[in-house]
Amino acid sequence: MNLFDQDILLTDLGNSLFTGVVSDNWSVNGNPNGGYLMAMIADAMIRCSDKKNTPLVTANYLSRCVPGEVEIRISEIARSRQFTRFEASVLQQGEEKIRALGTFTAENNSCVVERYETKAPELAPVEKCVQIPTMPKYTLFHNLDLRLDPGCAGWMFGKLTDVSENKGYFSFSDGRPVDLLSLFLIIDSMPPAVMATQGMNSWVPTIELSVNIRNLPQTNRLKCSLRTRFITCGLLEADGEVWDENGNLAAISRQIAQFKAG
Repeated sequence: MNLFDQDILLTDLGNSLFTGVVSDNWSVNGNPNGGYLMAMIADAMIRCSDKKNTPLVTANYLSRCVPGEVEIRISEIARSRQFTRFEASVLQQGEEKIRALGTFTAENNSCVVERYETKAPELAPVEKCVQIPTMPKYTLFHNLDLRLDPGCAGWMFGKLTDVSENKGYFSFSDGRPVDLLSLFLIIDSMPPAVMATQGMNSWVPTIELSVNIRNLPQTNRLKCSLRTRFITCGLLEADGEVWDENGNLAAISRQIAQFKAG
């Protein structure tokens, strides 16, 4: 079993109640990655759902999760022929840490329109990209291999740009194939886009994250981008995209985060 699969394992206690253990293997500065936590939530929802396709999950991060035992409670809130919707509550030591909503769709073989008005990010060849270094408290990058395009990697060396964007290649360090649950992790693993213009000391904790899975990728290495256009009143947005190397869109995201300059 790959490390990611081991670290999202849940025990089904019945009555839509699940328990698991939040690992420290997917942390940023000691904080478990929000997309990793969302993968656990999505797994619990899928187990309760009669529909499995193109999940859309939105999570509000109420307070900081820590490595250790976690409880996930799922409630079905609506069901129709096309959609089933859930609410999830994530608790540690009796305190609610995350509240999430999830929508799952029925398989739709009549979806004949597939139109992209943009395309995968243009990236330098992998061998010319800049690998995120491994650091003790940043275990996320021990287990995910991120190669940033050199055009946006200057913030790691004190050279800033005029555009708040990070883009590059993602894959699992242990070669694990990318599947539906791991897309929640990967789309939230790009360093904050605002670092490209504001520097790596920026403080950017997530308030809300929405992830929509569109297609399962056909390649294990993915092309990803994260873009911020507005910083106002201590808040910013970040729009993420994940594509496979064949040009298929795998997932999109919108994140709202706090911003404080370092």
